[in-house]
Amino acid sequence: MLRIQQFKVVSTRLESQTQHLFRNKQLFIKPNSLIRYPAISSNISTANSQSISSNLIMVNSIDEISTKRASITHILFDMDGLLLDTENFYSQVQEEILARFGKKFDWSLKVKMMGAKALESAKIFVEESGISDSLTPEQFLVEREDMLQHLFPTCKLMPGVSRLVHHFHKSGIPMAVATGSNERDFELKAQNHGDILSMMHHIVNGDDHEVKQGKPSPDIFLAAARRFEDGLVDPRKILVFEDAPAGVAAAKKAGMSVVMVPDPGLDSSYHSGADQVLSSLSDFNPAEWGLPPFQDVAS
Repeated sequence: MLRIQQFKVVSTRLESQTQHLFRNKQLFIKPNSLIRYPAISSNISTANSQSISSNLIMVNSIDEISTKRASITHILFDMDGLLLDTENFYSQVQEEILARFGKKFDWSLKVKMMGAKALESAKIFVEESGISDSLTPEQFLVEREDMLQHLFPTCKLMPGVSRLVHHFHKSGIPMAVATGSNERDFELKAQNHGDILSMMHHIVNGDDHEVKQGKPSPDIFLAAARRFEDGLVDPRKILVFEDAPAGVAAAKKAGMSVVMVPDPGLDSSYHSGADQVLSSLSDFNPAEWGLPPFQDVAS
């Protein structure tokens, strides 16, 4: 009896250590795989060892050894580069503007602008590129907007958007959009995507009166959380989808969980703040977050 109790103590400690490694992302285990614990003292009899399946533990699901994620009830989406493929438009136009000054637009500048409100990103653009003596933030915005207004209506949905949004809508999961785009730009981008955006409970734009500061400030996500039917939703129950580092930081400051779907060109060092990083919304598995699974997968 004493030997069996000793085995149980050792086994419990090892399982606790495994859970600790998993939580700290030092151990990855596929479902239906085996975890082999270190050898247990040979003083424990073979019969007793076999009675509790030796020193092997079958893992049927990751949830069995991982800390459960927050119970998600509401969804918030960023828009540019996440729902709609518009980021390339911004890059194209800003490259053209800088070319006039003999300068290049690169990722070191782009990443600082992503997710920010229009005027904030404009200030970053002219100051960081060293053209503030020749072009004010306001002048930059006027020029950029004139070029972008012809491009925005042609934007396409990002991969996986239609399936995911329709799934959440059909499953009764409330959704909203929290975008740094001002209302005018939003209307241009939304022209051909009314079917998707009509499924959102509400839209919060960057020029909304409640959004005092742009991302990485949490203002826009907290404002969006307050506008669901039940009033302010517990931030811990909200899952945010973002593509920009500033948006990820804003979601975390708001106390929310965040799935990042970054541009392939973004250095992986900017991924660290997200709870999950995916290459596409097509890769998102709702069941991993306790949300209703896709029907085609469930069946």
